[in-house]
Amino acid sequence: FSLFVNFFCVLAQEVLMPKLNEASYIAASYVKFLESAGARVVPVILKKQQPLTHLLCGKSPNLDPLPGGSASLTTSGYARAAKIFYDLAIDANQRGDYFPVWGTCLGFEQLTVLTSGKNLLVNTNTSNIPLHLDFTNDSRLFKGFPAELMKDLASEPLTANVHKWSISTHETNEELNNFYKVLSTNTDGRVEFVSTMEAYDYPIYGVQWHPEKNAFEWRKPYIPHSSSAVKTTFYTAEFFVNEARKNLHRFNSEEDERQALIYNYSPVYTQLNSSFEQNYYF
Repeated sequence: FSLFVNFFCVLAQEVLMPKLNEASYIAASYVKFLESAGARVVPVILKKQQPLTHLLCGKSPNLDPLPGGSASLTTSGYARAAKIFYDLAIDANQRGDYFPVWGTCLGFEQLTVLTSGKNLLVNTNTSNIPLHLDFTNDSRLFKGFPAELMKDLASEPLTANVHKWSISTHETNEELNNFYKVLSTNTDGRVEFVSTMEAYDYPIYGVQWHPEKNAFEWRKPYIPHSSSAVKTTFYTAEFFVNEARKNLHRFNSEEDERQALIYNYSPVYTQLNSSFEQNYYF
């Protein structure tokens, strides 16, 4: 039993038409994404009537990937749990406890709402297309990427976009502009939008695109699977897991750890019932 290990709390989302024992889910690709870089996953399971304080993973919560998907950014269990983790991360980092947060797609959008206190998203024609990245600033996130991969990301459509809402680069919200540095942008031909961002003063990161899909999702033709696309998956995962290694978060006991891990659940092959290859259901 390792006293200092990296756990990632991943938020589940409500199933739109729940069945018995299938009220919420986590796409397996998010789990594989983190595990590929040497981390372990703890699901944060959303249950009706469950006090929000019980959503914290273990007695010593660690990291908070906010996955993509489809959920209300203001009224869902996903949104309520995300606010708990976000507030916890801000407080922890202010106390000197390094607490990274990652948001993908819906998670990216959720971060903008949590930071600004408003829904500032605009409609964009960006559903189901691969795009390159127009880099705008130096960053912590991309600093360790090989030069050749950065060149490919800037010139080839390596990022899967599966969203219809975006933050316009012309948005002048003071809270967002002061909190986040824009790392890359994209355009749908009409609206230029933020595609990657990181907080200036906190280890908080957001991508409007899906790094996990390149290596682990095969169901849609717009998902790139080239060598550079797959490398993007793993260098992104490695970056964030390395962020986790900067803290010493752990569970109080080996038993608490065993009970919390996603290994207690089995991923389900979704056949044709989902846009994901596999889901964990709770």
